[in-house]
Amino acid sequence: MRIAQVPPLYEAVPPRLYGGTERVVAHLTDALVELGHDVTLFASAEAETKARLVAVRDQAIRLDPAELKSDLAAHITQLTEVRRRAHEFDVIHFHTDMLHFPFFEAMPDKTLTTLHGRLDVKDLPDVYRRWRQFPLVSISDDQRRPIPFANWAGTVHHGMSAELYQPSYEPGAYLAFLGRISPEKRPDRAIAIAQRLGMRLKIAAKVDAADLRYFQDKIEPLILAEPLVEYVGEIGDAAKSAFLGGASALLFPIDWPEPFGLVMIEAMACGTPVVAYANGSVPEVVEDGVTGYIVHDEDQAVAAVRRAVGLNRQEVRRRFELRFSATAMARRYLDLYAEALSPGRPGVAPERNSIRLDRISLRL
Repeated sequence: MRIAQVPPLYEAVPPRLYGGTERVVAHLTDALVELGHDVTLFASAEAETKARLVAVRDQAIRLDPAELKSDLAAHITQLTEVRRRAHEFDVIHFHTDMLHFPFFEAMPDKTLTTLHGRLDVKDLPDVYRRWRQFPLVSISDDQRRPIPFANWAGTVHHGMSAELYQPSYEPGAYLAFLGRISPEKRPDRAIAIAQRLGMRLKIAAKVDAADLRYFQDKIEPLILAEPLVEYVGEIGDAAKSAFLGGASALLFPIDWPEPFGLVMIEAMACGTPVVAYANGSVPEVVEDGVTGYIVHDEDQAVAAVRRAVGLNRQEVRRRFELRFSATAMARRYLDLYAEALSPGRPGVAPERNSIRLDRISLRL
């Protein structure tokens, strides 16, 4: 197939530090190339990819030092270039939410759109009612709940390159929190759990400008007051194997409808079990008692950490390879691409077309 991949331009592909969507696109793109497909990536110039790169911006937006910049203008430029070259592709796979809909109204059957964010947001339902001709992919079944009426073509859980992460099968020496400092990610819960267990906690996390006050007022005082807690800042892929592999468990104490939670499978790739609160996608990602434990409160989380250290870390890694490798993700998307191109495909995909990780043949 001739496939175009269109990620957002906020982070490099893959991101230098924190970043979920662009990281997934990077792994999907490379896996599609490895499976023999002709892939073109429309991204910023510093992208590292096995595909053909069309550079639509000199660098990703977030780490661009320019004082004044327009993310809207950057994405309009990107989408205009994709539209100009649309005839070159069998499938155009968008990861840009709904921004491309007005540009591609004449060719929705040539597109597939993966939605990467939360959908319980005002104004979104009207968009997906207005442009029902565009087939959509959810990254978890739970993500769909706010807009069940949308034109869902399938659910494909994220995958990552297995080679990127080196697992550790030795018992870990601390608890890990990885991702972003924000109220919905609940780093305060992670600190409380570690305190009750008397275990060290390492926090490797990004602090967005929007969350700086929350970090300074709520989280930084907790870190400074607790010698067992270490804040190591934002880390990139190169540091994740050591950080996650050295942990007894990853704490994922979220308090929001997490669409997927990439850090959970990153931990599994390192052989590290996950203790996660039962919100959003968590029950779809964590296999309770196998790759970690699903909990509902702090008491359960404390007990789960004690049990998690006894889980088989080789099995945690094996389940990652089976369910969440980049190759497995790419094969699932190839099924959806083929379905999108099949003659007589209905304009609105029926619910039965949803692709579930626990049912599909991986054909590996």
